[in-house]
Amino acid sequence: MKSEIFNMDRSSVIIIGGGLGGLFTGAILAKEGLKVTVLEKNVTIGGGLQTFHRFGESFDTGMHVIGGMQEGGNIRRICRYLGILDEVRLMDMDAECTDRLYFAEDHTYYTIAQGREGFVNTLAQQFPAERENLEHYVEAIYAITEEVDLFHLRPSQHGLFAHSENFMMAADQFIAKYIKDRRLRSVIAYMNPLYGGRGNQTPAYVHAIINVLYINGPSRFVGGSSRFADSLAGVILRNGGEVLTNDGVEWIEVKDRQVEWVRTRKGLRYQGDYYISAIHPCTMIRLMDESALPKSYRARLDMIPNAYSAFSLYIKLKECSFPYINHSEYYMTRYDDIWNFGRTDRQWPLGFLMMTSPEENQGEYSRKILVTAPMLFDEVRQWEGTTVGHRGADYERWKKECTEKLLVLMEEIHPGFRDCIEAINASSPLTIRDFYGSKEGTLCGFSKDYQNMALSQVPVVTKIKNLLLTGQNNNLHGFCGVPLTAITTSEAILGSGYVIEKINQEEEKQKNEEK
Repeated sequence: MKSEIFNMDRSSVIIIGGGLGGLFTGAILAKEGLKVTVLEKNVTIGGGLQTFHRFGESFDTGMHVIGGMQEGGNIRRICRYLGILDEVRLMDMDAECTDRLYFAEDHTYYTIAQGREGFVNTLAQQFPAERENLEHYVEAIYAITEEVDLFHLRPSQHGLFAHSENFMMAADQFIAKYIKDRRLRSVIAYMNPLYGGRGNQTPAYVHAIINVLYINGPSRFVGGSSRFADSLAGVILRNGGEVLTNDGVEWIEVKDRQVEWVRTRKGLRYQGDYYISAIHPCTMIRLMDESALPKSYRARLDMIPNAYSAFSLYIKLKECSFPYINHSEYYMTRYDDIWNFGRTDRQWPLGFLMMTSPEENQGEYSRKILVTAPMLFDEVRQWEGTTVGHRGADYERWKKECTEKLLVLMEEIHPGFRDCIEAINASSPLTIRDFYGSKEGTLCGFSKDYQNMALSQVPVVTKIKNLLLTGQNNNLHGFCGVPLTAITTSEAILGSGYVIEKINQEEEKQKNEEK
């Protein structure tokens, strides 16, 4: 049922930020009859879904491996509800090898296959004594996801999370509860760079949700991730909304705990019934007067640590020089450092993730490759007062040194790789900070801590009556978490369970048509 609190007669919504969170939230609300205006500071929409052009090629800004898009998957169901499923172009990863891992410590490769059975079988080949433990571990991570109704698009009267013993554990302790072999524990934790994993901090539910998504079957965007952003924008436009770029919000006027208007860099004012911030909360609070929010609320947001950032290489390859690889590859230095990407006492890089991007009619060879290595903002803090294109010669030298370190490691798993390179563009945590507006260039938003779950969860409602939050800093991050949070934000206006009911109705309709 729709909430009786709000006037649903074409209410207007102003969304600050046109990234994945802003676009998903805007698409849902526009579909349900609200007049949506999205204000994006960059020239192009999409946030982490943006693409950019260098060397005659189009590069995705993010490392996009997509879960939840298999038949019956939660994100697939949301896309069907929004009417964009037919527009989504994806390539499924190879079922027998969705990921390949390499540990330099003992020069060993590991293959991860799709599905529960595939996951267990591929790892049990190298750890036969752990087969039964692997089976119990897989059962346990799937059980954790059952505690999250929203993950399964089920209505819930108890909020996003229910809390079992496993749910509330640290992820590394949770893995150790089931897996005895030290090396296998590290292998199972290989995806923690995707969610900013930290030892004795990251909650088990974050680890479980991400791993279940990819065990079920990962995919990649074909022809660039910006197409998906355009599809979401299309929903907004077709329903009478606007998506305005190159004019970000620079001020939020608040009076008596209510937003009255927002002003953009071009001096334009926008008014609405509701306002939704899809940018980092710490960036948002600096766009309003200090008196707009209680001091305790502002202090709480400022004290939450951010997940780490990354240094990335966008490489154009020489023609027919490097194969297209239909799985992701992870390079790890030492087994014991798998949870230490967020520590300042470790020498960078501890590892990286690389992938080739599929094109239309993808052939045997790849045209480009993305290499991303987790990096702390401390590595670039000496240049934090600089802007894009004006960081100085020292910064450029430092980028070249970082680039060289990654290329040395790439050569270890792909000998002769340097000969395949035509051109390289590098980005740092400063690039991410300035283009995404994320505090300290965080890729995954606020860091989650099992020891302080209340601090880790930022509600979508705020102390300002008509201001809501959405995006990766609320609840879950990534291509799965952000759309789910968009549902939570939308239902704060439309009513609890409203959107989930609509999604499930559309799914049921589809099933009936197929009978």
